[in-house]
Amino acid sequence: MQQNVTQGPNEEEAAERDVHRPLWLAVTPLLALFALLAFNVSVYGDDSLSGANQIALILAAALASALSMPLGVRWSEIQNKMLENLLAAAPAILILLMVGALVGSWLVGGIVPTMIYYGLQIFNPAIFIFSCCLLTIIASMVTGSSWSTSATLGVALLSIGYTLGFNPGLVAGAIISGAYFGDKMSPLSDTTNLASGVTGVGLFTHIRYMILTSGPSIIISLVIYLVLGFVLGTPTAQESATAETQAALDQLFNLSPVLLVIPGVVIWLIVKKVAALPALFVGTLLGTASAVVLQYPLLVQLSAEYGSPYQVVMQAVYGDIALQTDNAVLDELLQSGGMGGMLNTIWLIITAMMFGGAMEASGFLHKITSVLISRVHSTGGLVSAAAGTCLLTNVSASDQYLAIVVPGRMFVRAFRERGLAPQNLSRTLEDCGTVTSVLVPWNTCGAFHAGVLGVATLSYAPWAFFCLISPLMTLLFAWGNIRIARLP
Repeated sequence: MQQNVTQGPNEEEAAERDVHRPLWLAVTPLLALFALLAFNVSVYGDDSLSGANQIALILAAALASALSMPLGVRWSEIQNKMLENLLAAAPAILILLMVGALVGSWLVGGIVPTMIYYGLQIFNPAIFIFSCCLLTIIASMVTGSSWSTSATLGVALLSIGYTLGFNPGLVAGAIISGAYFGDKMSPLSDTTNLASGVTGVGLFTHIRYMILTSGPSIIISLVIYLVLGFVLGTPTAQESATAETQAALDQLFNLSPVLLVIPGVVIWLIVKKVAALPALFVGTLLGTASAVVLQYPLLVQLSAEYGSPYQVVMQAVYGDIALQTDNAVLDELLQSGGMGGMLNTIWLIITAMMFGGAMEASGFLHKITSVLISRVHSTGGLVSAAAGTCLLTNVSASDQYLAIVVPGRMFVRAFRERGLAPQNLSRTLEDCGTVTSVLVPWNTCGAFHAGVLGVATLSYAPWAFFCLISPLMTLLFAWGNIRIARLP
C-alpha cells in the first residue's frame, strides 16, 4: 500500500513556528507522562516495564499530537517524525534481538557458565565491585562500545556478583559506570565521534578536554566502589556457597578455558571495527556450535523437556530456557529468555520513539529548550542550559544520539557568541547527554542495558555513580570557571 507523505515546513519555518508555542502547552505532555509513569511504578513496581509504561508513552504521544494539531501541525508531519525516529532506533532493536540470541546460545554452549566458574576463582569479593568497573572501563575503551561490553563481559560479571551475594543493582551500576567512561574516552566510540563532529571539535581535542571532568568523576566512583566492596564483601561466609556453585557447574557442563576464546573472538571483531550486529551474530553461531560439540550430553538431558537436541538449541536462541540444579542461586543464573526475552524492551523503545517523534514534530521540545537558552546570562548558566537540554532530550526524545545532536545544533552559536571554545559544548554533550541516557528507563540506552543485564533501570541508577557524578562535575567546572577554554 502506497502512503502519501506531505512535505512539512522547512527548518527555518519550523523554528519560527515553535518559538511561539505556549510554554505551558509544551510541558503538558511531559508532565502527563511523568505522572503516568509514577503511578504505574506505584501500582506495578518493577513489572511496569511489561506493558504499563509502554501504554503511558503511547498516551503521552497521543496527547502531544492532539495538542499540536490545533496549532497547525499536520498528522503527516507527526507520523513522518515518528517513522524517522523508529528508523534511527532500528539498529538498536536488531542488536537487542541478537543479544538475546547470543546470551541463550552462550548459556547452553557453556560459555557463560565457564566465565562464572573461572571468575569465582579469580575475584576477591572485597574488590569485586571495584574490579567490575575497572574491567568494563578497559573493555569499552578497547571496543568503543558500552553496549557490547554490557552484553558480553557485563552479563558474566553480573552472574558472578549474584553468586557472591551482591546486590544486582550495585553490580550493574558498577558495570555501566565503567562501560560508559570507557565508551566516552574511546576514539572508536560512535557518541564520541558524534559529539566532536556536531560541534566541529577535533576528536582527540574533544577526548583530552573530556578527561578534565571525566577523570575526577571516575576516580571518585572507583573509590566508592572499593569502599563498598570492603564493607559488603564477606569472603568467609561466601567460600562455601562459591564452592557449591563451582561444583554444580562442573557437574552440569563440560567446562574448559578454551570456551573463553569465543567471547575473545567477539571482542576482537569489534576492535577490528566489525559492526556490532554481525559480530554478535558470529558469537551466536560459535555459541550454538559449542553447545553441539562440547555440551551434547546436556542437550540430550534437556531433550526430555524441550524435544530433540536441535530443539533445545533453537529454544535457547529464541525463547525461554531454564537449567535445573540442586543450587537455588545457580538456577537463577542458568536461565535465558533468548530473543523473546527482549520483546518487552523493544516494545518500550518503539513507544518511546513515538513519543519523541510527537514532541519533536509538535515543536514542544524546541520551545522548552529555547526558553532555557533565553534565560541564561553567564558561562555557568549557558553550560547548565545545555546540560538541562541534554537531559530533557534524553527524557522526551528517548535517544542518546538526539541528546547529542539537538543540543549541539542549538547551542553551538550561543557558545561561540559568548567566546567559549566549542570543546566546552562537546564535553557538556557527553557529560550530560551520553551518560544520562542510561538512567532513563524508556530511553533506548536505559531499556537496552536493563534488558541485557536483567536489572531494572531504577534499580541500578542509584549505583551508577559515574553517570550521576559526571554531569555534576561539568556544572562544577562551569560555575567555578575551572579550565574553561576561550576563543582567541
